[in-house]
Amino acid sequence: MHSKRLDYFTIEEAYGGSQDWFTNVVMNIGGCGAATACDSCIYFALHMGMDALYPFDKMHLNKEEYKQFSQIMKPYIRPRVGGVKKLEWYMEGFQRYIQDVNDKTGAGIQIAMEGLKGSHSYEEAAEKIRRQIDAGLPVPYLMLRHKNVDKYKDFIWHWFLVVGYEDGPQEMYITAATYGQAVRMSLKELWDTGYEEKGGLILYSII
Repeated sequence: MHSKRLDYFTIEEAYGGSQDWFTNVVMNIGGCGAATACDSCIYFALHMGMDALYPFDKMHLNKEEYKQFSQIMKPYIRPRVGGVKKLEWYMEGFQRYIQDVNDKTGAGIQIAMEGLKGSHSYEEAAEKIRRQIDAGLPVPYLMLRHKNVDKYKDFIWHWFLVVGYEDGPQEMYITAATYGQAVRMSLKELWDTGYEEKGGLILYSII
């Protein structure tokens, strides 16, 4: 069985950042897209040398500065009625943030993004996740509704990062970083939402 998990980061013993820390009411309820972008920036600063993406000390991560960072990210990937429910909204907002960072610092950071909508097959999603993680890249994942509400209540209408995978004999399991925890889930089960309105994946590439 092949498996890989990214060398992820902790913030005061939490596995990555957490939307639950946000004291701003709007962000606490609907800031998962911004939090996913914040976590991506921290990861890129730590492992890709893109320090300008994270405006604080990457070697001393803490909750207070993470909350401040989320407020910086908020205008770019802003919570709205119905949430950040389109892959394009995330990609457009994150690209604007990167461009503003480049304009301010001259960093010249270039990250391309491509969306893989949830209407694609499970097999294609698994192949893309495997490729991204093998390349050392986290994968933003948007899930909208799901037929198994009880099991996936914390992931409904939610953005999170895929940071690892395991190829089992029958299917792939993924490791999600969300709410300051690492959560192992069946990708096949997660991908089969049972609804026509679907989310999908964001595929990063470093140019």
